[in-house]
Amino acid sequence: MASAPAPISNVFVYGSLLADDVVRALLGRVPSSSPAVLPNHQRFSIKERVYPAIIPVEDKKVDGRVLLGITPPELHILDEFEDFEYERETVDVIVKDGMEKLIAYTYVWENKTDPNLYGTWDFEEWKVLHMDGFLKMTKGFMNELELPDAKTRVATYDSFYEGIDNKHSNS
Repeated sequence: MASAPAPISNVFVYGSLLADDVVRALLGRVPSSSPAVLPNHQRFSIKERVYPAIIPVEDKKVDGRVLLGITPPELHILDEFEDFEYERETVDVIVKDGMEKLIAYTYVWENKTDPNLYGTWDFEEWKVLHMDGFLKMTKGFMNELELPDAKTRVATYDSFYEGIDNKHSNS
């Protein structure tokens, strides 16, 4: 008797995971995807972070894309990457191509009233200013993930960017 196939998920992404290189560093592949919109949410910058957050906000929308065909092991990696700062939630996204609705997971900022959320977040600006460093941090996180006493993504992020800040302040 064959076992049931593992459930395949769709994941709506709206920040650093819009970059194929970051997705490839995490999953070892770039899944197929479609441009999509998440209604009733808003994307914010986060003070002292280079990645964004989304929270529910009536009558706002977040442009992003939906990664299709994410396997359970890949979803586990994404859960670890998003760490405790985000909650994985099930949402309805609208695929831009055909206006069809899809059920997907997305990662919503855990603290809905966080005073560190502000303004907007721009992917094109992030690619220019922060992608290279973020990609190095992501690869370091993946190397750590395989160790028995792996650091969390937030700890990896903090130590990586603290090292960069120390280099800049010493020069």
